This record gives sequence, structure tokens and C-alpha cells, in this order.
Amino acid sequence: MLPVDVEPLWVPSPERAAATRMAAFWRRVGAADYSELHEWSVNEPNEFWSLLWRECAMSGDRGDRVIERHPEFAATRFFPDAQLSVVENLLSTDRDLDPLSDAVVAIDETGRRVARSWQELRSDVAAMAAAMRAHGVTAGDRVAAWLPNGLEAITVMLGAAALGAIYSSTSPDFGVEGVVDRFGQIEPALLFAASSYPYGGKRFDCRERLGEIAPRLPTVRTVVLAGDTAPNTVAWDEFLAPYRDAPLACERFPFDHPWYILYSSGTTGVPKCIVHRTGGVLLQHLKEHQLHCDVRAGDRVLYYTTTGWMMWNWLASTLGSGATAVFFDGSPFQPGPEALFDLVDSERLTLLGVSARFIESLRKSGTIPRDTHRLDTLRTICSTGSPLSPDGFRFVYDSVKTDVHLASIAGGTDLCGCLLAGDPTGPVRAGEIQRPALGLAIDVVDEDGHSLRDNPDEAGELVCRQPFPSMPLGFWHDDSGERYHNAYYARFDGIWAHGDHASFTPFGGVIIHGRSDTTLNPGGVRIGTAEIYRIVEALPQVAEALAFGQRWEDDVRIVLLVRLIDGEMLTDDLRREIRSKVRSACTPRHVPAVIAQVDDLPRTRSNKLVELAVADAVHGRPVRNTEAIVNPEAIDAIVALPELRR
Repeated sequence: MLPVDVEPLWVPSPERAAATRMAAFWRRVGAADYSELHEWSVNEPNEFWSLLWRECAMSGDRGDRVIERHPEFAATRFFPDAQLSVVENLLSTDRDLDPLSDAVVAIDETGRRVARSWQELRSDVAAMAAAMRAHGVTAGDRVAAWLPNGLEAITVMLGAAALGAIYSSTSPDFGVEGVVDRFGQIEPALLFAASSYPYGGKRFDCRERLGEIAPRLPTVRTVVLAGDTAPNTVAWDEFLAPYRDAPLACERFPFDHPWYILYSSGTTGVPKCIVHRTGGVLLQHLKEHQLHCDVRAGDRVLYYTTTGWMMWNWLASTLGSGATAVFFDGSPFQPGPEALFDLVDSERLTLLGVSARFIESLRKSGTIPRDTHRLDTLRTICSTGSPLSPDGFRFVYDSVKTDVHLASIAGGTDLCGCLLAGDPTGPVRAGEIQRPALGLAIDVVDEDGHSLRDNPDEAGELVCRQPFPSMPLGFWHDDSGERYHNAYYARFDGIWAHGDHASFTPFGGVIIHGRSDTTLNPGGVRIGTAEIYRIVEALPQVAEALAFGQRWEDDVRIVLLVRLIDGEMLTDDLRREIRSKVRSACTPRHVPAVIAQVDDLPRTRSNKLVELAVADAVHGRPVRNTEAIVNPEAIDAIVALPELRR
């Protein structure tokens, strides 16, 4: 396995560390540092979550009880007597903010920019909630949004939340079956859509697909369309016009009232509809923003995401910390690889969030933002979506900004938040996620459930040993709870199994080696795919790689697929170099038996490679729900590779 660098890439100055909300928090409880704070947060959960509610300025009636314990992990409840409103928290008037300053900014790749002040956004949300109410939407109804990452999506979400309706979204690049597979399960009352969206220098019309989708969602009473007109739809402005003077009403609901329905990737079947509770997600997000990412009132935050990835929900919650949420829609490489850094300067961003894949692609492009941009306001860069390689860490500090907190974070749609997070008061080392998130009893265990905490660098299953507030309420239409239980609690009795292959580091951090369900097993030895990617993608010729296990002669052999940068070819010399690098950095067991070049690698619409789908196709098993894959034709090309034929 790859060691983490001993020498940190970045250590905050004492003055900078002391100024963070994290340092103030651990001083508040008498802890000496993050490690002591985390230990206290796990050992004294009642005190921790109670203090967090107060310190993060959560609005609402908290009630007296903090945790109502239950023998079943998933049945434990947090703040069972609490009543709160999403809108009251995200659009609070109690903060010392200019009501005419930006609350949200929406920009697309064409340069179109729309901003709403706090005052204007409250007015827009009031009109949206009133219009929804007039169309019969009540608490518990589902409101579906097939929208790009712009002003409309955040307005619909907040309007629905004001009524206690459940918001669910997916991005407009999904095809008909992908949208119906998701929204068809939750039976929405209203559907919001856009007539078109830009990406990669082109504009894509959605109206023909919408004409197929709407009739297959029979519970939808009204389709509201932003942009150009289409038959059997109501125009956005027409929908809102009668309610422009409506007051903003913030009804409070229980802590466990459902807020969102998010979806699993859907690459192994019809997506699971994951129901998330209001208070749990909001409290987790406030913690992650204010403590782990040091987001402050008046900051400006952009996370590059689509409306179909949980990082959109994460970004929307930054409003609850008094920060401006900046939404960007389009390609992050349009018109060039510097596009997001142009926004850092023009929008004066304090936090920029991207995927690990974006950082790797930027590194391969030869772009050096520190030479072309000021980046003077940027304090934090977040990376998630897949493990960030050590070279990705080094690139950020060498080529983007030397004095920035690079927070590699990990969690996911399952909890709509983070299990592992950044620490703005501590050192950043290449290849390491800094810390387990506060309040979460994170562990790594072997196949028998025994802790590997005292065995740094020995990989096992990433788990959480104690309940936490943003555990899902369950899956939609899973009345018995069996599917929900099997997804997270069946692997180890009484603890949350996240599905990641991980190990602790000697410094108290964690390395993610890949998803457990994509772990390779040549000769019975478990190998995480991320271990191979870190080595292979460090080579200058390799743009990205995908590894999977192929059954071969009563065993499993490792197949490595590489997409090379323009102008490069996979030669025998490059194959030998790849094998040599993998062998010396990892073990002989990690060395791929087959290395093949491909023009493209299949990925989900949130830009995650689909190793399982490739393995299924190569073994002749059906690849279910290809609508979740943005380029399924890449799988067909892989299956046809002569190197994989028996």
C-alpha cells in the first residue's frame, strides 16, 4: 500500500488556526486539539450534539431530549422533540448580513450570470411556496426537479421545504429512462423542468425528452417549464406571477421530517430512493461547513456539481452559515481548464469544491492557476467523489496555491454528508484524508468486525460504530425496512458499514482504497482499485485508468484499462513501466495481468467510473440501468477488446 507523506504539504500558521471556528470549538470544550475534541464528541454525544446545535446557530425549538436510544442502530433518534424550518434556517434574518447582498449567484458556461439578494431570494421563495400551495402541494408530497444547476433549482427546493414537501432532483443530462426510473418511484405532485441547458460549448434541448417523461409520471398535476415554451406545460413566470406579493411563511416540522429524496448511482439496478431527514442533514451540513471547512458569514462558496449529486444539497446548505452559494452550470473546462479559477477571482470565492477527477485532469492539462490568477480570497479547496492521489495533493500546493486548506472529504449520498473530513487547524499530508468527522465513531474493521485502528496501513471496511443524525430515514417504498437494513447494517451487527475499503494512517487520518464492492481478489488477496490508480495516473502519459477483476483459469486476474493523453500510445515499454511502478510501490499481487488502451472510460453523470458495470459486461452479465451512465458505448468498446477474450 502507498504510504502517506510524513512531511506535511501545508500546516496552518498559529494565527490562522486560532482564527478558525474549529479552534474556537475545541477551546470551548477544553480540548487541546482536534484529536481530543473528536474523542470527546464520540464519548459524550449528548453534550456534543447539544452544543453543536447552539454553536452553529441552528434555529428552531430544540426540545429537552438530545438522543432517544434504541437497540436497533437505525432506530435511534436525535432531538426527538425538536421543531424546525429549513427556510427559517437557510434564509434567517437574524444574521448580521446586508439584506441586499448576494445570497445566491447562478452562472453558466456561456457567462450568463443571475444573482439574488437575501431579500430577493426570500421573496422568490415566498412566491414559489404560495404557488405550490395553490396547486395542492402539502407536507409530505414530493416535488421533482429536472433542472440545471441554477437559480430555479434552489428556489424550488426552498419553496417545497417551506411547505414540508419532499424535494428530489436530477440533472437534465439524464435521458428519459433515467428520469422515470427515479421520479417514477416517488410519485411527485409537481415536476419542474428546463427547456434546455448548455454544456461543452453546445446547447441541449430537453423538450422532446420532457414530452416522453411527463406522461409516464401520472401523479404529476402540473409541469412547470423554465425557458422556452412547450405543450402541456406552464411557464415559470406564469406559475409564479399571481403570488409575487405573498408573505414568506416558515412552518416548523419535526427533526425527522423528510427533506430530500436522493438516489443511489443506479449502475447495478433501479436506483434506491434514499429518504433524508430535515434536522439530521442540516445539522451535519452546518458542522461540516462551519467547523471542517471554516465557512463564515459573508463567505462565497462554489462546489462544482450537478443537481443530481448530493454535493448540490451540501452547497445549498451553505446559506445556513450566512455564506453566498454560487451555482455553476456547464463544463468546468469551457472555454478552457481555467474556467473555475476565473470564477474564483471574479466572484471572490473563499471555498472552491471540485472532484478528485477534476484535479487530476487539470494536472494533466498543464494548467498552472497560480501563474495566471490572483486567488487571493481562496482559503479552502475541497475534493471528493473519489480518492485524491498524492500527486493530486501536490499539484494543488505546487500549481494552485501554497497557502490553502485542501480538504479531501469522503462520505456520500447515503448520509448526504461526510464521514471523513478536513481539519483547518491541522496539517495536510499527500494521500491522506485528515480526520474522521466530529461526532462520528469512525473505525476500520477486518472481515470479522475487529478494529484495525492500531494497525495503520492495514486495510479493511470503513464503518461507523454509533448512530448519527443524518442516517437515512429509509428507502422509499421499503415498508419493512429490509432493503435499508441490508444496505448498511447487515454486514456487521449493530454498526454502519459504508462500503468503502479504507485504512488508518499513523497520523490519525484515513486513506480510502476504493469501494468494497469493487475490491479485487487475485489469489484471494484483497486489493483496492484506488491503490493502483494512484500509481498509474501519476504517469504523465495516463489521463485516467480503470481496473477490474476478470475471472480467468479458476482465479481472478487484474485488468487495467488506460485512457492516455492525446498523442500517446500504449507501447510495450509503457506497459513495462506501469507494471514496474505498481510492483515497487504496492506488491506483486497488485500488478495487472492485462493492460489495454481505450478511447474512453464509462462514468456516471457525477463523473464516477463504473467498475462494476464494466466487470458485469465483460462477464456476460446484464448491465442494469445504463441510463445512469453518461457514455454506455464505452462499455461496448471494452467488451470488444481482443485482450479480454478467452
